[in-house]
Amino acid sequence: MEKVTPKTLSGFMELLPNEQVLFNQMKETIQKSYEKFGFLPIDTPVIESSEVLLAKAGGETEKQLYSFSKGDSNLTLRFDLTVPLAKYVAEYYNELTFPFRRYQIGKVYRGERAQRGRFREFYQCDIDIIGDGELNIINDAEIPSIMYNTFKNLGLDNFTIRINNRKILNGLFEHVDAKDVAVDIMRTIDKIEKIGKENVIEELKTLGLNDGNIETIISFIEINGTVDEMLEKLSTLNIENESYKTGIEELAQVVKYIRLFNVPDNYFALDLTIARGLDYYTGTVYETFLNEYKSIGSICSGGRYNDLSGYYTDRNLPGVGMSIGLTRLFFILNDIGLIKAQKNSISDVLVISMVEDLSMSIKTANILREAGINTEVYFDNKKIKAKFKYADKLKIPYVIVIGEDEINTGLLTLKNMTTGEQERLSIEDIIKKI
Repeated sequence: MEKVTPKTLSGFMELLPNEQVLFNQMKETIQKSYEKFGFLPIDTPVIESSEVLLAKAGGETEKQLYSFSKGDSNLTLRFDLTVPLAKYVAEYYNELTFPFRRYQIGKVYRGERAQRGRFREFYQCDIDIIGDGELNIINDAEIPSIMYNTFKNLGLDNFTIRINNRKILNGLFEHVDAKDVAVDIMRTIDKIEKIGKENVIEELKTLGLNDGNIETIISFIEINGTVDEMLEKLSTLNIENESYKTGIEELAQVVKYIRLFNVPDNYFALDLTIARGLDYYTGTVYETFLNEYKSIGSICSGGRYNDLSGYYTDRNLPGVGMSIGLTRLFFILNDIGLIKAQKNSISDVLVISMVEDLSMSIKTANILREAGINTEVYFDNKKIKAKFKYADKLKIPYVIVIGEDEINTGLLTLKNMTTGEQERLSIEDIIKKI
């Protein structure tokens, strides 16, 4: 029979067991961090009706979808966790308690061009707070505190949560009569570090802006300093626009409450170039960057939106949330060496039998597992050297050896595989020691 070459599809990540252990630990850390803030878990189907899932899709998103037919049904793999959330909240509105705080960790699918660090199947770790008719601005400040706690729990320390408010940008564009080319303006000013100020000015002129409006935009994006200094400078710009003023007020409130959530000032900053989803986010927006690796882009993003479920219900359901692309984050951190797979096994103990009868070994493993200790038994009939080599290769920290003496005395031989220390102990003392 002709053999088929085993290979994984481009854009899909498979890990060796030691890496998968580390990945699972990261996922569990994120989940525990979300639950610590009182978020409830939900899980929506990976496959949805195309009619439901594509209610808001279009443009580039629609080109990236995995859609197919089964019988009379047109189906699509979910491409994010936000659209399924919108459907979920609209469908179960009467059963939910608002504000509804949910988290979801699951795989999503996008037919993007596969490239290093970009995947077609990947885990997203989302949280959202959904209000019924209204949602207090304090919620916008809690999200960065969750980002801060989550990344600290993951062992990351040198990162910055960058914050802006879409109302400030909207007000600026209205003030300079350039709302229709807002997207083009944002793309242009986003290039200022690459092409320089003078080239940005020239590109803005091609968009039809006059010298006065260009000067206002440049003055705006050149605002820098501490968070408080930037808020003060924003207030002193001669921009008479209600949306702009509201955005500054909201940003000041968010900063005030972020500090109350005990997020140190050196972990967050204002960034007036962050726009995020010009047709979706309506208020606070966030991007989180590793300070030494800004070139890899944002590792966590999100923001405030006014109408989560407008395609499914007439109810006003504002929300705020964030998303961590776990698959990409894991790949990046592993690639640059900020994390390293230390464990090749999840076992704390390997039980090795020196006798043919495995009864004592199995009984010992049962007792250890009941005590909450991850335990496996080596069943194959091989030489003792091969058995210890197995434990050493998988970095299992302890080995229990059971031979005739151990069976007769009830004292088991426990070997610490790290230090080489070996001692005879009762099963109770072994449990205490481990």
